[in-house]
Amino acid sequence: MTTDAVPAAIVAPHPAWRSLLWTVPFTVLWTWLMYSLPVLPESGLPALAVRLMVHGLIALGLWLGLERTDLTPGQRRTTWLAIMVLFTLWAAVAWTAAINGVFRTGASLLPLLPSAIFLPVIIGAPLLLLSKRVGQLLDAMPTTWLVALQLYRIFGSQWLAYWLRGLLPGLWALPAGTGDVLTGLFAVPAAIASATGTAEGRKAAILWNIFGFADLAVAITLGMIISPGPFQLIVPNGPSIGLDGYPNVLTPAFVVPGSILLHALSLRQLSRRSRTEALGR
Repeated sequence: MTTDAVPAAIVAPHPAWRSLLWTVPFTVLWTWLMYSLPVLPESGLPALAVRLMVHGLIALGLWLGLERTDLTPGQRRTTWLAIMVLFTLWAAVAWTAAINGVFRTGASLLPLLPSAIFLPVIIGAPLLLLSKRVGQLLDAMPTTWLVALQLYRIFGSQWLAYWLRGLLPGLWALPAGTGDVLTGLFAVPAAIASATGTAEGRKAAILWNIFGFADLAVAITLGMIISPGPFQLIVPNGPSIGLDGYPNVLTPAFVVPGSILLHALSLRQLSRRSRTEALGR
C-alpha cells in the first residue's frame, strides 16, 4: 500500500468522472470569454494569473512533498530552494524575453523559440529523472499531485477560440487546442484513479501521461513546420500561426517544456511506485 493509496472499495468509479461536471462547463466558459473578449487574452493578464497560480501550487506541493520525506529540515530547505530558485529564474528569463520580443521571427539569426522549447527539457530531464533526492521526493509524494496539477491544460482552449475568430489556422489550432483540453479535462479523473493505489489506477495515470506527451509532440511538430522560419514546410491558407509574440509565445517558450518535464516526473513516480509494490509482494 502506498502513501496515497486508499482501499479500492472505498473509491467508487463514479467520482472520477464527476469531476467533468465542473471542468467541462468551466472550459466552455473560458473558451467563450477568450472568443467574446479578445482584449482579455491580448492583455496578458489571463496568462499571468494562470502562471502565478501554477507556480504557487508547484512551490506548495514541493514543500509539502519534502515534509513527507525522511530528509532533515536543512536538507528540505536546501532542496526546495534549489528547485524553486532555478524554476523561478527560468520563468523570469522566458517571460522577460517574451515581453521584449526576443522570440519573434527574424529577431535573431538563431532559432531561439525552438531552443526555448528543447533546451530546458534536454538540461532538466536528466537532472530530474536521475537525481536520488528527487526520487526520494517522488516516493513520498502522492501520485495524484503531479497528474491533477496539469488541469491547467484546459486553458489551451484559447487556441480554439482564436481559430473560431480566424486568427489561427485550423491545421494547428484544432489538434493542439483539442489535445490540451482533453489532457486538462482528464487530469482530475486520472488523478482520482491513481489515488486508489491499484495497478489499474496507475495504468490510467500512465495512459493519461502518454496522451499528454503525444499532444505536446503534435503541437510542437505542427507548429514548427507551419510557422515562418527555417523549419517551415507548409504554408497554411489563411492566417499564419503567429505564436511568436507576447503573451502567446509563453506557451511554447515556457508552458510546453514545463509540461513535458511534469509528465516525465509523473511517469518516473508511477514507475517507481509499481516497482516498490512488486518488490513488496
